Amino acid sequence: MTRPTVFISGAAAGIGRATALKFAASGYLVGAYDIDETGLASLGKEAASLSGRVVTGILDVTNSDQWETRLKEFVGEGDGRLDILINNAGILAAGAFEDMPLSVHRRQIDINFNGVIYGTLAAFPYLKDTAGAQVVNMCSASAIYGQPELVTYGASKFAVRGVTEALDLEWSKYDISVKAMWPLFVQTAMTQGVSTGTTSSLGIKLTVKDVSDAIFDATRPVKRRLHKVHFPVGLPSKALSLGSRFSPAWLTREVNRRLSHT
Repeated sequence: MTRPTVFISGAAAGIGRATALKFAASGYLVGAYDIDETGLASLGKEAASLSGRVVTGILDVTNSDQWETRLKEFVGEGDGRLDILINNAGILAAGAFEDMPLSVHRRQIDINFNGVIYGTLAAFPYLKDTAGAQVVNMCSASAIYGQPELVTYGASKFAVRGVTEALDLEWSKYDISVKAMWPLFVQTAMTQGVSTGTTSSLGIKLTVKDVSDAIFDATRPVKRRLHKVHFPVGLPSKALSLGSRFSPAWLTREVNRRLSHT
């Protein structure tokens, strides 16, 4: 029997790297893809002693042709299997909406949202042919309620949330489940130097291990009474997510206004 496989975008550093190592240590064939060749090379060396195997390659998630090529290559390495696709690649730009150049807004949308569309669409034929396949999308607690100073970033994550919810319903007939991870701010290079009202209120406390462990756990076969799509990571994210479902709209807005100091 062939080993299970997982394809991860944005895997050279941060959450993607930690997730690649987590799955490799658990015996998976891991496809680790990124635009950072140096980071991928060091990841390959670090993973060499683990029980799984890591295949690395260059992938610009805004390039649909590269998605198709890399996935075809990786699935060939895994005897036709694609058990899990993890859409992890993303960027964050913080600041006043009107002060941010249009190119920065576009770049966040291209990577955070369009990258998910391109990757998930290119992966579909392989996911459909693998029993119990899963897609894991990196969402964010910023998609619970729109965040000042993170306007376009949060909007891109709202879009990822919508894709996740819709595809989990639409693709259930193919035995494909689609899930969203909901961390708050994580201690990675992406959040270095980021200072907003919300980071001041809540801090940047989650580690990449916290998130990679949560991703791994979310993909485990567990018998649940209710189907689960959204996976908050960390107590603050769980509290905010739960509160948004049961509190009136005006209260959710007020909580977010106070957290963001607006």
